[in-house]
Amino acid sequence: MPIKKSAAKALRQSKKREERNKVHKAGIDWLRRQLTKSLADKDKNKSVDFYHKIQKAFDKAVQKGALKKNTAARKKSRLSKKLNILSK
Repeated sequence: MPIKKSAAKALRQSKKREERNKVHKAGIDWLRRQLTKSLADKDKNKSVDFYHKIQKAFDKAVQKGALKKNTAARKKSRLSKKLNILSK
């Protein structure tokens, strides 16, 4: 347990931020699973739709500070490669 008031406040703030970040990351994980399923089913229309949604979710997570910019870019790039394989 924190002893100083400032340490107690910092702990409260970090818990709030953790919860907020979990919401963003959970949404991204759900979308990623849906995209993976649609890629496995070779359903191009669904895959493209989920890819656009996950792109938007990554960008919002970066904007809110839940993810770093390069992490989101790397993950979007890897997902787009999988989507492009389906398109060929």
